[in-house]
Amino acid sequence: MKTPPGLDKGLLKAKEIIESSEDIKVYSHRDCDGITAGAIISTLLERTEKDYEIEFINLNQVEDIKIENELTIFTDMGSGQQIEEIATSNSKIIILDHHPPLPRKNPKGQLLELNPIKHGIDGSTQVSGGGMAYLLSKKFNHHDLSWMGVLSAVGDLQNSLTGKLTGLNAQILEDSKQLGQIDIIEDLSIYGRQTRPIFVALSYFSDVNLPITNNRTESILLLKKLRIPYKEGERYRCLCDLTMEEKRKLFSELVKMLSRKVPPKYVKYIPQLVSTEAYDLLGEEKYTPLRDLAEFSTAINACNRNNDIKLALKILRGERDKALDELETVTRAHRRYLAEKIELIEREELLQQKRNLQYFKTTEIRDNVIGTIAGMIIGYGDWRKPIIGLGVKEHGTKVSLRCSRLLALDGIHFGSIIGKIAEKVGGSGGGHAMACGAYIPHGTEEKFLELLDNALNGKIG
Repeated sequence: MKTPPGLDKGLLKAKEIIESSEDIKVYSHRDCDGITAGAIISTLLERTEKDYEIEFINLNQVEDIKIENELTIFTDMGSGQQIEEIATSNSKIIILDHHPPLPRKNPKGQLLELNPIKHGIDGSTQVSGGGMAYLLSKKFNHHDLSWMGVLSAVGDLQNSLTGKLTGLNAQILEDSKQLGQIDIIEDLSIYGRQTRPIFVALSYFSDVNLPITNNRTESILLLKKLRIPYKEGERYRCLCDLTMEEKRKLFSELVKMLSRKVPPKYVKYIPQLVSTEAYDLLGEEKYTPLRDLAEFSTAINACNRNNDIKLALKILRGERDKALDELETVTRAHRRYLAEKIELIEREELLQQKRNLQYFKTTEIRDNVIGTIAGMIIGYGDWRKPIIGLGVKEHGTKVSLRCSRLLALDGIHFGSIIGKIAEKVGGSGGGHAMACGAYIPHGTEEKFLELLDNALNGKIG
């Protein structure tokens, strides 16, 4: 897909505005997509020798911003916020976003909003916030930043349903491939390609509960049955070590296992569930968490969730050695925290069932990991229902929804549904088909769950 003419013209206009500005402030979202988008723009501004500052914020902080700089740039945010409310008659603002845009009421100053949705492009599957930032940097001939555009898309789960990057994402991927930055691999859809022993990676397969789910012994028995060695000498093999023949055996066996477990209407989606396109960053060492872009995105998210965005930026800008040691410390602490909270949910029996959904409600889990934990415990509950995590705080409740990819492949767009339900209780939300969230007022949790459960009648089965 080529950049639409209207969007291309807007990107050139943004280039002119940046070139004519000297005092620049960048605001970006605090997730993998937003952090990577911020890294792309900050690298662009450094290379063009611009005086700038960058700040990473949550969406609900936008309304508190005071526009004081000559030029303000929003990346991976801005379209869904009332930026005109904080603009001044003298302000110059560029928005690089991919989320659904709000209608603008009496915009002040100069406001240039670049959003793929305005040009008929799906912002949830065809280009990310980081992708938009890269398309702008491309106008400055900084093609070498394309790998970060791909990382943004992977971190934003834009390949999660089809298993491939499409639309403008495919164009950005091709730019990176042409530069020899990324290798595209047809692989199994199992997380931890570079770092997890294959029997461990298999045990985390949780879109549908199988004998191997959360069971390393069963995973080892499956590999032995298929005559796929899980060790090479004293070293455990990872998914990236398997031959194509071994992967084909495993693919066929997983398809058979899943076909016996799911209702007939889901069987046609199983091959998509098991296979995917994986992306290796060729400049990174094998068996490290930065080699595979899915694992790289997890590392960036771990930095954010441990309030260490500076470390994420160091890594994105190429620092290694000491930064990698810091990353190992951060990711170890992150994994430990997640394990503790999953144990809490199991011990306290917090996972509750409704007709069409399952949920847990707690005050003891940080807002920014509720979604991660919801995704991790799909294998502990009923995969046929989405899992809702409710992080209850005094200022309001963070809602995160995760589900088996089969539900999304069957056509349920939970992001659209959750947004409408959140509005009915005075909140706001949205997101992807299989990963989405909302913020709702404190005290509306039960009403929200009731409305969502009713809205899913006839859709879950």
